Amino acid sequence: MPPKKIYAVAKGIKPGIYNSWDEAKIQIDGFSGALFKSFMSMSEAEDWLKENSDKKILRNKKEPHLTGTDSHKSNEIIIYTDGGSLGNPGPGGYGIVLIYGDTIKEINGGFRLTTNNRMELMGAIVALKTLKKRDRKITVYTDSSYVVNGITKGWAKGWRKNNWIKSDKQKAVNSDLWGELLDLIEPLDINFIWVKGHAGNKYNERCDELAVSAAKEKDLPVDKGYE
Repeated sequence: MPPKKIYAVAKGIKPGIYNSWDEAKIQIDGFSGALFKSFMSMSEAEDWLKENSDKKILRNKKEPHLTGTDSHKSNEIIIYTDGGSLGNPGPGGYGIVLIYGDTIKEINGGFRLTTNNRMELMGAIVALKTLKKRDRKITVYTDSSYVVNGITKGWAKGWRKNNWIKSDKQKAVNSDLWGELLDLIEPLDINFIWVKGHAGNKYNERCDELAVSAAKEKDLPVDKGYE
C-alpha cells in the first residue's frame, strides 16, 4: 500500500495542512491564485507552508462570508446536502458537507434500493443527527425543492397533522423520513434554503459527488422504509 500523501494549502479558503485530497480540494476550488502542494511527511508539509504562507496577506485578508450559498459565519452551522438514486428507484446515496467555523466535514452513505426524494430527506436527517452543537443558528442548503417546500411551506406538518394524508386525499409518501426530520428540527433555530443544482456551487457539487459515490458502493444496506 503506497504511503498516504499530505496536502498543504498556502493560499486558499482556509490555508493549512489536510490529510486527504478531498479536504484540500474544497479549500482551493474557485479560489483565485490558490497555492498548494502534496508531501509524504508532515514535517515537509509544515516547512513548505511556513515558507510559502504570505502572513501579511493572510492576516489582513477578510474571510469570505456566507452570502446565500458560498461562505460561512463562525457562529452559524452551515449544512449542504444532496441525494439521489441511480434509476429512481435504484441504488441511492446522500452527500453532506458540514461547515462550522474552521471545520469542514464530509459525510455520505447509501442504500441498495431507494428513491431520489428519500435520499434528499436522508441527507438532511443524517446531517442534523451528526451535530453536536444544537444551540447555534443552522442553515441547510439543498437543491431539493421537495425538501425545502415540505418544511418551509408547512406541507409536512400538515400531512402529519392529517395522519399523513395530503389535501388531495392521497397518502403522503416517505412519511417515516418526514416524521423523523420534523422531530429533529422542532427544537432548532434552522432555515432551509433552495440552491440551484449543478450551477457552480462547489459545496452543492461536492455533495452530489459524495452521493453518487455512495450509490455506486457494493453491498449497500437495505432502506427499510422503502423495501
